[in-house]
Amino acid sequence: MLQVKGISKTFNPGGVNERQALDGVDLRLQMGEVVTVIGGNGAGKSTLLNAIAGVYKVDTGSINIDAEEVNQLPEYKRASYIGRVFQDPMMGTAASMTIEENLSIATKRGLRRILKRGVKRKDREFFCDRLRLLGLGLEDRLTTRVGLLSGGQRQALTLLMATLNTPKLLLLDEHTASLDPHTAEKVVELTDMIIRKYQLTTLMVTHNMEDALCIGTRTIMMNDGRIILDLNDAQRKNTSIPDLMEMFKKASGFAMADDKMLLAN
Repeated sequence: MLQVKGISKTFNPGGVNERQALDGVDLRLQMGEVVTVIGGNGAGKSTLLNAIAGVYKVDTGSINIDAEEVNQLPEYKRASYIGRVFQDPMMGTAASMTIEENLSIATKRGLRRILKRGVKRKDREFFCDRLRLLGLGLEDRLTTRVGLLSGGQRQALTLLMATLNTPKLLLLDEHTASLDPHTAEKVVELTDMIIRKYQLTTLMVTHNMEDALCIGTRTIMMNDGRIILDLNDAQRKNTSIPDLMEMFKKASGFAMADDKMLLAN
């Protein structure tokens, strides 16, 4: 379903700030597979998602979604394949627009947009049905401006918007990192519920080691722009968080003075 083959990306090549963010990354996801991604700061996690989404053009390698090579497609065209939720709850929604207006825009992801007034009744009924899945009462607030919602409500809405048209691939980039622990837990529960309900192929970057080992059926670890560990479900079930830290040390060849480095956002 997703095949990433030998992709590399260097920022500021030839300059004093040259940095290789991705170094020959190979990754394959089967349809319906949910893979969590972990690693320290600068490991290449977000760059990998940005490369897949088309935010960054890779220097070498290929990216295929559903057997179609998308290397040359701009970000807006890849949006027809991809749903995405960012770390910042403010990035996925338009604050000055209402909940129903944001959802209406989401239904047109990847399509040529034509300005039309209002939201149709059948669309409003569809939005209400989907909003009820969140259990936050937002189905009764369709005309509320999104800027008036809490961070957790806004991120839950962004998650719903990203999956409204059932994308071929869902990219989650530390989408709970800016939320308080209680709200983050709620959003993770909603994420797991929506992924399972619609059997979404998902790549989820997280700094939460417990989530990394519990969500989905596979965990990959990145370091210095490479994938250094790839744990299947059976391996994960026998792996504790301290085990994961030790695996990182061995695989990266780095003797960490502070194990919390891997937990950094």
